[in-house]
Amino acid sequence: MFQVRGANLDVRPRKRVNLDRMKSGPGHSAPLDETDRRIVEELRADGRLSMRALAERLHISRASAYSRVERLHRDGVIAGYTAVVDPERYGFGISAYVYLKISQHSWKAVRQRVLEIPEVWHGALVSGDYDLVLLVRAPDAHSLRDLVLSRLQTMPDVTSSHTVLILDELPTDGHQPRF
Repeated sequence: MFQVRGANLDVRPRKRVNLDRMKSGPGHSAPLDETDRRIVEELRADGRLSMRALAERLHISRASAYSRVERLHRDGVIAGYTAVVDPERYGFGISAYVYLKISQHSWKAVRQRVLEIPEVWHGALVSGDYDLVLLVRAPDAHSLRDLVLSRLQTMPDVTSSHTVLILDELPTDGHQPRF
């Protein structure tokens, strides 16, 4: 209890706050227990898994599975669901990482231009010798060459590039690679 100008003010919280369940702020990881982590791993392996099947796999009730998945969404741990596409079967026979050096303070402008290129499947601002790393996919070598030489290297603010062909990729389903 604190006294301010002769008044008695009880500033203690009326009820106990469970800090483990508080929503984390931006830039902070959400508090997760082992069941939450298992839920995330199961949904990473199969995003179409029903709540019933998820609950059965984890030996928890469906109500618990629903509430935990809802909390993981609300806390931003699960940001969404997506289809995993086989690039070759989708018509992209060649993939590469393209490293770009860009002019200082041009990140936002280059980012906007890169977002408009459908062959760019992923991009990241990175530290090191290059500023951007792009995962690009194209139907063939000619298309990849056109993408790099005519569309990426000629962008304003791109000062240099380095392209590395992808020969094989690790599977994205969480299983061990089969080389």
